[in-house]
Amino acid sequence: MMGVPAEVIDVPKCLGDRGQCDARLALLRSPLMGELTAFVELVRIESGEPDVPYFDPLDGGIEAECLFLLEAPGPKAVLSGFVSRNNPDETAKNWFELNLEAGIDRRRTIMWNIVPWYIGRDGGIRPATTADLELGLPYLHRLVSLLSALRVVALVGKKAGRARTSIQAWASRLTIIELPHPSPVFLNRRPHHRDLVRQGLQHVREVLDGTEVVA
Repeated sequence: MMGVPAEVIDVPKCLGDRGQCDARLALLRSPLMGELTAFVELVRIESGEPDVPYFDPLDGGIEAECLFLLEAPGPKAVLSGFVSRNNPDETAKNWFELNLEAGIDRRRTIMWNIVPWYIGRDGGIRPATTADLELGLPYLHRLVSLLSALRVVALVGKKAGRARTSIQAWASRLTIIELPHPSPVFLNRRPHHRDLVRQGLQHVREVLDGTEVVA
């Protein structure tokens, strides 16, 4: 993997700093990222949607073993230009911290959205519709085909969960795990909600490490 410049940092919300965003942009043509960067740019052209954020080069790139699939990029992802756990919002912060607790090396993972483009306006995002999901599925299929090392797809949230049947049809070899979305609204509603996300991530870790207990 291309060496990460010293100025790149990996802490919650660091992509609120434009300099940090620019430092990651410089990594997008690295050997692990070039094919995925070209994929994002193709999605923009084919869909006519300019607001399709890049994959985060601090993740695993083309060698990722786990795909974390969410619903759609929020306004902070559009602003930073990346689908990232380092985006300056509370959901991304929760995701950063929960993955750290689970002990999942981010270089084994990659993040994407079932709807790859921004579906909001004026700084807000609307819920994804069935039509949105259907438009995004062909691009998800292409992505799964690109990730030859992929072993796990973690569907994060109910909307992402609707991709299960399609993914099983494309790649039955993959382990599919569903877990709740780490939004503050969900995590703060009940004390045990955070534990539900932790359990899902622990399952991901067990599959990746080959320590899953099969009943």
